[in-house]
Amino acid sequence: MVISSGRAQLHADSAGNGAPVVLLHAGVADRRMWRDQVDALAAASFHATAYNRRGFGDSLHAEESYSQAGDLLAVLDHVAPGQAAILVGCSQGGRIALDFALAHAARVRALVLVAPAISGAPQPTTCAPAIEAWIEQVERAEAAGDLDWLNALEARAWLDGPLAPEGRVSGPVRQLFLSMNGIALRAAQRGSAIDAPPAWPRLRDIHMPALVLWGDLDFPDLIRRCEYLSTQLPQARSRVLRAAAHLPNLEHPAAFNRALLEFVAALD
Repeated sequence: MVISSGRAQLHADSAGNGAPVVLLHAGVADRRMWRDQVDALAAASFHATAYNRRGFGDSLHAEESYSQAGDLLAVLDHVAPGQAAILVGCSQGGRIALDFALAHAARVRALVLVAPAISGAPQPTTCAPAIEAWIEQVERAEAAGDLDWLNALEARAWLDGPLAPEGRVSGPVRQLFLSMNGIALRAAQRGSAIDAPPAWPRLRDIHMPALVLWGDLDFPDLIRRCEYLSTQLPQARSRVLRAAAHLPNLEHPAAFNRALLEFVAALD
């Protein structure tokens, strides 16, 4: 389906009938990262929707000011008018889910936060030498405008894990990552996003049930952030997926789906 939000056309996949679930992709991916989860949720009698944000996949930027929360609200109004939905967000998608929960609490039934970014979170002051070296390479690739190199570097950290062996994840999953992130890196930038107020100092105001989930091969500072988030959300539980980095649902879809479906089933 195609959903209008302002001047933008947001492309989405939707399947199933039942309670609404909206899945928000990472900043190095698009809605294709959620294919297994959309199918699993639909089979479990949920109405699952995954959409591409502006500049990802086949959703293009538009010449206007916009907010990610506003786009998410347009999606919810289209697929679940007047209803509260379960939001599943990975990385930047998790940040949007948290910001939306603070701005539109009545429209959020529960949160599944997969290694989420958090608006207003403090930046790490130190990191391992291997991560510092990776950051330097990323800066060099950006300065050279070499998007293929940059794409490979991002796969090395976000898919393999920054301290895991390069190429740890291969085959169709790696090709999917390179396809999704390659489109995002090359997307024409138009319009301007309106930043949400920082969520970091307001985490204890998010009272709906939440599952915080991360892989044990992710960036160490992101793992610490997830652990902290689990202590701050009043109704949070946590789950660590072993031998997984920043996108655990792509690496271990069966284990991820078990954790997801157990959580959403328990909401009733």
